[in-house]
Amino acid sequence: MVGFEQVQRSFGIGRGMTALIGGGGKSTLLLKLSKELCPYGSVLLTTGTHFYPPSGVPFSKTLERPLAFGERLTVGTPCEDGKLTVPKQPFETLCSLADFVLVEADGARGLPLKAHAAHEPAVPDGCRAVLAVVGLDGIGKRIREAAHRPALYAARLGVSEETVVSPALAAKAVCRYPGVTGVVLNKADTPERLALARETARLLPGVVLIAALQSDIPYLEIWRNGTCWLS
Repeated sequence: MVGFEQVQRSFGIGRGMTALIGGGGKSTLLLKLSKELCPYGSVLLTTGTHFYPPSGVPFSKTLERPLAFGERLTVGTPCEDGKLTVPKQPFETLCSLADFVLVEADGARGLPLKAHAAHEPAVPDGCRAVLAVVGLDGIGKRIREAAHRPALYAARLGVSEETVVSPALAAKAVCRYPGVTGVVLNKADTPERLALARETARLLPGVVLIAALQSDIPYLEIWRNGTCWLS
C-alpha cells in the first residue's frame, strides 16, 4: 500500500513552497496535503491566482506570527465573489512563518483538464515542487467538454476541439506544462479509470501518482519514468 511518506519523498514535498497546477482536483489535493503535513510542522495554504478558501481551515488576510507546529491557516486577499487572490505579503515572508506553504497556482473552473494561457501558471519563485493534477474523468470525453480553454488545449495538441481525449493526448498535454516536477492522475476510483491512469502513466516521464483523493485509499500507485514503482 502507498502511504503519504512515500508520496512526500517521491515528489520532494519538503519545507518551503509546493505549487499545484492543472485541473481535476487541485483544491482536493491542496486540502489533503495540508492534513497529511500537519504531523510534520505548520502548514499555510494560499494562491498565486484565485481560489475558494478550503473548507475547515481558518483564514487570515495576513500572517503576523510564526504558525505553531501542526497549525493550518489559509492566507489571501478576499475578493467580492468569495474567492481569495494573491496574499499581500511576499511569498518569501510567508515561507519564513510556516514550515510548509501550499500554493494553488492556476484555475480550471472545475474541469478535469487544463491548457495554460501565456500568463499562467502563477507559480511563485522558489517552489520546491510543482505538481500537475489531471482528472481522469476528462479522458474519453471531447476536448470541448473536458478542458479549460479547450481551443488552446486542442491547438497545442494539433487536433480539433471535437477530438476525444485519449491517454496519449492527456499525457502529451501535461508534458507541455512548464516546470512540472511530478504528476497526479486523480479520480482513479473505478477499474476503468485505473486502467486509463496506468496507460497514461506509462507515457509520462518522471514521477506520477495514481490517486483517488476522495476515497478511503487515496494513494494507489507511484510510477517512475513509465514503470510502476510502488503499489
